[in-house]
Amino acid sequence: MINSTFEEQLAKNGRLIYTNVGDSMKPLIRQGRDLLIIEPVHGRLKKYDVPLYRRDSGQYVLHRILKVRKHDYVICGDNRWIREYGISDRHIIGVLTAVVRDGKTVSVKDKKYLAYVHLWCDFFYVRAVILYAKRKITHIIKKYF
Repeated sequence: MINSTFEEQLAKNGRLIYTNVGDSMKPLIRQGRDLLIIEPVHGRLKKYDVPLYRRDSGQYVLHRILKVRKHDYVICGDNRWIREYGISDRHIIGVLTAVVRDGKTVSVKDKKYLAYVHLWCDFFYVRAVILYAKRKITHIIKKYF
């Protein structure tokens, strides 16, 4: 098997289909189970888009845009509460257009998907408190039990 980058696969095939590693986009994306369909970006992205980007460190990341600013984006994973700043168009490789879950394709334009996005992102601070508390409780349980 020939190794190639996500950028090379996207350029060669016009889209990229892969499974993710990590839990930063739960509950939308399940690690190693769901297929992600990434397509090239045409123009500036919008709030709630999910870009695949490459950090300056070389790490690939798939997180959601919470805010579009003049020169960059504010981005955060659905299962995270710490926002990332300074991700600009030069970092972005492609954008999520669909998720294949249990053999069914869910488009990012699907009404149920859009409802999830608004509930999950519009109440970011509530989500952040819940996720933070959940992690702290899990840490305490693992440490003492």
